[in-house]
Amino acid sequence: MPFNIPILLTWLRVALIPLVIGVFYLPDAWLSPYEKGVASTAIFIIAAITDWFDGFLARRWNETSAFGAFLDPVADKLMVAGALLVLVEFRADIKYIAIIALIIIGREITISALREWMAQIGAAKSVAVSSIGKIKTTAQMVAIPMLLFNGELFGIINTHYWGVILLWVATVLTVWSMFYYLRKAWPLIKANAGHLP
Repeated sequence: MPFNIPILLTWLRVALIPLVIGVFYLPDAWLSPYEKGVASTAIFIIAAITDWFDGFLARRWNETSAFGAFLDPVADKLMVAGALLVLVEFRADIKYIAIIALIIIGREITISALREWMAQIGAAKSVAVSSIGKIKTTAQMVAIPMLLFNGELFGIINTHYWGVILLWVATVLTVWSMFYYLRKAWPLIKANAGHLP
């Protein structure tokens, strides 16, 4: 297993995931509900920054690797899934949050399975990350910390309101991108349906 600074940053992101979740389970005597939201938001943002930074350094230093390409999206999906589960439990005032979480997490499982199967038949490039997927991820990464914070930012921005809007945008893009990938892969799925590895 290769080990370098970009991969170390990815492992750091994985290690931060339990903290994003765990702060909400601390006793209120340790942190108030507001402070829990602030702490979770800060940890999530730090983790999101490492996501950008590890990719930047890997390209800049030419330290890209197959293991890094595998671990990076896994860390991203775990981070999003963990944060969504926190929102389901602790931000129940968000309408349909459980349905939103199911759609987003279900899509990630579906597309990950599709990519694994496509790789096995030598067609991984057919389901390479698209611009729709990147916009979807950006919307998620902005919406989730807003909803973890769940208050007035600088006394001006209602993070609950804008976070909900962005999360719905991300949900629509999630469904759109899933069908985009499935449509691109469908000819190969039909051609190989009787010859699954």
